[in-house]
Amino acid sequence: MKRNPLALVVVAFVVALMLYVGLHMARRSGRLSTPRITRSTVAPDFSLESLEGKTMRLSDFRGKAVLLNFWATWCGPCKIEMPWFVELQQKYGSQGLQVVGVAMDDASKEDIAKFAKDMGVNYPVLIGKEAVGDSYGGIPALPETFFIGRDGKVVDKILGLRGKAEIEDAIKKALNTQPTATQAGVPQPSEAAPAQMMQPQK
Repeated sequence: MKRNPLALVVVAFVVALMLYVGLHMARRSGRLSTPRITRSTVAPDFSLESLEGKTMRLSDFRGKAVLLNFWATWCGPCKIEMPWFVELQQKYGSQGLQVVGVAMDDASKEDIAKFAKDMGVNYPVLIGKEAVGDSYGGIPALPETFFIGRDGKVVDKILGLRGKAEIEDAIKKALNTQPTATQAGVPQPSEAAPAQMMQPQK
């Protein structure tokens, strides 16, 4: 019985496609080379473009408590929690909190900017890259939020939509950390003036 060469090609293509999709999904879900981000893990630094065209790094906010939120314009739960982030930035910004949003979708920068403006966002929004998501464990679902202490370590993370009170509790944990004694590239205040270390950076 002769086999149809075209059918063999189609089968080979389908198998190759399934293998590619399987490997891609495994990598995205963190089962392969993506790191596992847990409490006390130093948050991976990154360099991303803001909606204003400025290159921003996570390390720009060292000494602050950072709420790092991965989101997308199509994400329904993200629309629910974003007004909370706006309110919490206003409430805790003077204490050293910095909310940072990372947009993880294929919308244009203009569409993301319009979305952020319509939502009244008062914090930096960066254009995400898959490599950054992978460095944080693959971002298996949106929204996903990491709470980073003043020492640059993850103190908590929330996958999916949770209540505002839970988010606020995690923010308080991040604020209740101390900057490290030495932070690369940043001149440290003298021990005679420790209060300066707690001042929010501009």
